[in-house]
Amino acid sequence: MYNVENETYYTATKKYDINFPSLEEDIEADVVVIGGGFSGINTALELAEQGITNIAVLEGRYLGFGGTGRNGGQIMAGIGHDLDAIQKDVGDAGMKTIFELSDAGANIIKSRIEKYGIDADFEYGYGYMGFNHRQEKTLRGWEKAFKEVAPDEHIELFTGSDVKKIVGSDAYSCGLLHMGAGHVHSLNLLLGEAKALQDHGARIYEYSPALEVEYGDRIKVRTAKGSVTASKMLWACNAFLNGMEHNLHQTTINTHAFQIVTEPLSDELIERISPIRGAYSDIRPVIDYYRVTNENRLLFGSATSLVEHIPRNLKEWNRNLMLKIFPYLKDVKIDLAWGGPMACGANLFPQIGSLEQHPNVYFVQGYAGFGVTPSHIICKVLAEGMNKGSERYDLISSIRRTKIPAKDSMSNAILTAAKFWHQTSGYWTGRR
Repeated sequence: MYNVENETYYTATKKYDINFPSLEEDIEADVVVIGGGFSGINTALELAEQGITNIAVLEGRYLGFGGTGRNGGQIMAGIGHDLDAIQKDVGDAGMKTIFELSDAGANIIKSRIEKYGIDADFEYGYGYMGFNHRQEKTLRGWEKAFKEVAPDEHIELFTGSDVKKIVGSDAYSCGLLHMGAGHVHSLNLLLGEAKALQDHGARIYEYSPALEVEYGDRIKVRTAKGSVTASKMLWACNAFLNGMEHNLHQTTINTHAFQIVTEPLSDELIERISPIRGAYSDIRPVIDYYRVTNENRLLFGSATSLVEHIPRNLKEWNRNLMLKIFPYLKDVKIDLAWGGPMACGANLFPQIGSLEQHPNVYFVQGYAGFGVTPSHIICKVLAEGMNKGSERYDLISSIRRTKIPAKDSMSNAILTAAKFWHQTSGYWTGRR
């Protein structure tokens, strides 16, 4: 059964045995961050590297409890799902800037790992997989676009039997190899980044949920046993906002994704599954995604494709999807299954900015399931905006957020309708 408290592959294999105290006093800070996932920690670390170190991070549970510790670990090119959805907001010049930014994530992550000596099982190698000629045409377009942005990377389209050079499956007719992308142990990456943030002088508190926020020139965030008073604040809760800030609550809706991880597999079987020891996703509107891990496991994830619901048996549901791609894994044991919510905006593009009536209150949310890489890009831009401002921040924060009516009373119906439309439109856009 699905339970957000379930142990995940990431909690079972974390390498950093670090814990942070709960807040039990009244403190002052320059910046207070609510949320201890990639968004909160990345933004705080970017600020600390710019010299703003008097930062307090409040996490309601433990670091990585949310989407940061419940994902596929995929490091892929891109920020949002379909950039055409934001064209009207940013124009041609803005689209060019955002597309150039979208390829920066892997380099940001790799540079941070090297700078701080983070042990996060980073591996290069990514396959974007397609099932038919429509998707092959789309991947040919992606190949050209990726090569224009990253001409020094090995980016190559494979078709027919050559697809086996990327992945050991008969399910696909084409695949785009991108050796500048890859995968990572996301929880170890987060904990390494948190340690680096702490070394810069920032204070991190776990099991310290924000209970009340008072806006003003000096913002006060109250927890059960303490408070933080600061000049600036960041909401970085994503799918775990829980309605605390109505303005932000109105413009995202939570859907769910689910993952499994197999028992450790032989070197020969891993080589058959993944000659590149990489990560993969197909390009359908609702994707299957998977990767091999450092311990020779296969981690496989997806979301419900049409009707929004939580499967009764996560292991069996995800296993059936896995066997459609790798039928020869039918006798492999599934060790763990888990899931979690992810926040989506109407345009499936991350949302950053500041509250209209409170310009010292910032926010980031709405990765729509693509958070590992985009969070490192988006939060670099957000930190620029929170510090001295930048043209990149002005551009991305100008993208309009759309309210989602009746989301609290009709979320499953809204998500089912959205998935149906998203899947149907995939035929016109070369994604189905």
